[in-house]
Amino acid sequence: MRAPLQSVLATLLLFGAGCARPEPAQPAAGVAAPALRPIVLQTDWLPQAEHGGFYQALARGFYAEAGLAVELLPGGVNAQVNLRVARGDADFGLNRSDLLFAAQDQGLPVVVIAAHLQHDPQALLVHADSPVKGFADLDGRTVIAAPSMIWIPYLKKRYGVEFSLRPVTYGLAGFIADPTAIQQGFVTNEPYYAERNGVKVRALLIADSGYDAYHVLFSRRELARSDPALVAAFTAASLRGWQDYLEGDPAPAHAEILRRNPQASPDHLAYSRDQMRARQLVTGDPAAGDALGRIRVTRVLRQLEALREAGLVSERATPEQFVLPQALTDDRAGR
Repeated sequence: MRAPLQSVLATLLLFGAGCARPEPAQPAAGVAAPALRPIVLQTDWLPQAEHGGFYQALARGFYAEAGLAVELLPGGVNAQVNLRVARGDADFGLNRSDLLFAAQDQGLPVVVIAAHLQHDPQALLVHADSPVKGFADLDGRTVIAAPSMIWIPYLKKRYGVEFSLRPVTYGLAGFIADPTAIQQGFVTNEPYYAERNGVKVRALLIADSGYDAYHVLFSRRELARSDPALVAAFTAASLRGWQDYLEGDPAPAHAEILRRNPQASPDHLAYSRDQMRARQLVTGDPAAGDALGRIRVTRVLRQLEALREAGLVSERATPEQFVLPQALTDDRAGR
C-alpha cells in the first residue's frame, strides 16, 4: 500500500504547489512559532474506528506539522454534514459518495477531494445458519432497512428479486430474537454486538453486489478554488493519518476516540479496525486499481448510472462534475 499512497500524496502536493505560500522560516529563539490555521472537519457519525485515520492524524501531530489546528466535530442522525460544509460552518466533511453526488447534482456547492474508505462497510446481516447465502436469495423475503437506501432498487434490478421492507430501528433486539431476520448494518459494528449476545452472524457486503460507494472527504468548491494548498495539505495529512492508523499503532487514535465517545470500547474499536483491514475497506484492492485516497473514474461512472436509474442525478452528470480532477484516476480502457 505504501507506494500507491506516496503517489497520491505527491499528486496532492503538486496540486497545492501552484498557490502555496512560502514555508515560514523557523522562528529564532524566544520568538513565538507561527499560529496554526484553524480547520473544522465535520464527521458523519460519533467518533469511531471508521474515522480512525483522522483521529490518528490529530493525536500524532500530523495536522500540526502541516500548519493546521484541526477540530473534529462529531456527527449523528441530524448532523447535516452537507449543509454545514456548504454554508461554511465546517471546512471539510465526510459522507458516502452516492448521497453526495445526488446532492451535488441538485446544486450543493461542494467538491469531493479524496476517498477515506474505498468501500462502504454497509451490509445485510443474517444469522449464521440462514439459507440466505447471497443477494439472489433475498427474493420473497423481508429486509429490515432504511427505505431510502439507493442500493435497494439496485439489488432488486441487478438480481431480479423482490423483497418487502421493514424500517430499521438501528437496534439489534428484533434481529437477535428472529433467526430468519435480515437486517441492514455495518460489518464493522453490528456483528460485534450480535456475537457479544451469543448470536453468530454472516454479512453480505453491499459493495460486493456491484453497488460500490466510496466514503469521501469533501470541501466547499470555493475553498478548493481559492486555497488549493490548504486543501492539499489537509488531505495529505489525513491520508498519512490513515496509513499510520492501519499499519502502525492505533492507540493514539483509539485513546482520543474513547475520550470523546463514552459509548465506544477498546474491544469494539479493535474489532472495527480489524474488519477494515481484513476486508480492505480503506485501501481497497490494489489489483483492481484501488489505493488509499484514490477515486477511480470507472467506479464513479457506475455509481452515476445507478443514480440515474433511480432518478437522482441528471443524464449530463459526469465524474469531473463532482470530484476534483486531481483526485480522479482515469482507469478507462485506452485512456
